Amino acid sequence: MTLHRKYANDEVDAVIVGAGAAGGVLAKELSEAGMRVVVLEAGPFRDPQHDFASDELAMKSLGWEDTRLVEGADPLKMGHNNSGRGVGGGTTHFTGVFLRFHDSDFRARTLDGVGEDWPIGYADLEPYYAKIEKEIAVSGPKHFPWGNYNGPYPYPEREPLSPNAYMFMNGCEKLGIRSAVPPLAILSAPFEGRPPCINRGFCNQGCMPNAKFSTLIVHIPKAIAAGAEVLADCMVARVLMNDDGRAAGVEFIHNNETYVQKARIVIVSAYAVETPRLLLNSADSKFPDGLANRSGWVGKAIMPHSSQDVYAKFEEEIRLYKGTPVLATTQDFYETDRKNNFVRGYSLHAHGSRPVGFANGISQSEQGPVWGQRLHEALLDYNMYGRVTMVGEVLPSEHNRVTLAEEKDQHGLPRANVSFSYGENDLKLIEHAVGMMSSILRAAGGKVEYVVPDTAHLMGGCRMGNDPETSVANSYGQTHDIPNLFVCDASLFVTSGAGNPTNTVMALASRTSEYIRQQAKRFEL
Repeated sequence: MTLHRKYANDEVDAVIVGAGAAGGVLAKELSEAGMRVVVLEAGPFRDPQHDFASDELAMKSLGWEDTRLVEGADPLKMGHNNSGRGVGGGTTHFTGVFLRFHDSDFRARTLDGVGEDWPIGYADLEPYYAKIEKEIAVSGPKHFPWGNYNGPYPYPEREPLSPNAYMFMNGCEKLGIRSAVPPLAILSAPFEGRPPCINRGFCNQGCMPNAKFSTLIVHIPKAIAAGAEVLADCMVARVLMNDDGRAAGVEFIHNNETYVQKARIVIVSAYAVETPRLLLNSADSKFPDGLANRSGWVGKAIMPHSSQDVYAKFEEEIRLYKGTPVLATTQDFYETDRKNNFVRGYSLHAHGSRPVGFANGISQSEQGPVWGQRLHEALLDYNMYGRVTMVGEVLPSEHNRVTLAEEKDQHGLPRANVSFSYGENDLKLIEHAVGMMSSILRAAGGKVEYVVPDTAHLMGGCRMGNDPETSVANSYGQTHDIPNLFVCDASLFVTSGAGNPTNTVMALASRTSEYIRQQAKRFEL
């Protein structure tokens, strides 16, 4: 790609930073509404048929592998499991689990006295959930027994299931726990020229056949067809401001050259680390603590999901590589149960694992390091292991945050410093979930051998709210301090919920794009 200096004087209606789950939806919907849109993405523009591979190590490049500094009592593992890099963002390498949040997720303060309530409720997102699910042909069961929406989904549930999924369902049934096939952003039948899933199993390494949804193959091509310009390998360094306190565009770096893209609206959709990093690095004399940071909440209250894995060994083969990674789930432990010593809850997934991921996981087992001869022997029995993983709600804390480090990256920009520690409630929830996962595996006939601590996803850092003193943006992602600067990604989340967040991210993006279109006159479009 060759960029020209014309970008310095070519003002567009909207510039979007990041081409992931939110950025892709925004680009499509705004460009189809006739707006001039430029999308800037730090990573490359890939072709699934040529650039994806059934190779765990090579496809780590789909994640954000640039150095981030971590600290805290429970420092996060950054990279492939919580950030994407490249057009499509994290949607290129997520499992495709496409859950909706429950009504209770938006009212944690009211119901349980923890966190904060969202300024919106489930009903506000429901039409956008439905729209997105139809748009990408989500497959799911005729009846999903949890939450506000119980089906049916646009496409029927995936079948056949994996041996690990059947094992999980068997264990759940013996314990009286409900289980179901989860809704998946993976086709169970042809749709818009894309084939149904063939259970290749490398969803986390990029779907070569395009059976799994990503904004790379769905929203971005439609945005381009509607006139949007998508510029890859462009690292946005800062948001630029006018003298009147409005955003004027962005400065970005491509091939060591610096460019400016002027825009009437700036939308930052760079995810829960890069979005706060960019706002903080855009500080100027008028906003010395970073843009949209009058409240001091930019970067604060980041929330991963706790994601402990439990592996059990079986006498019969499970073969964790078979099929789509997640083909069975339960949300029986999603809501607060007053019998427990913690509030909020978690989802449990039967979760496959490729060989390298299995080896890397058990090598970090809570039972002690597994390496050398012991690791070799365990890998020889790889086919005999089953796995269950959790998606546990982590409560927001202002002490868990993204700040700027003194150390600089290859562009001369301050690296992100990510600090995280679990709270007491988080640890009690994890203990309960690990016990439940172990019980399910034992009920199915397995012998529990490894518990692996982990986290997944990442939310918060620019939370929405009605009060400008305690939040960064309103419910549409419009920042309180700068009316034409929007944040639209998982950093808006007020609480983390206990389900995979992509559906909620995309629903929020669709709602924000509708708001921007309705407010276009205010932005002189």
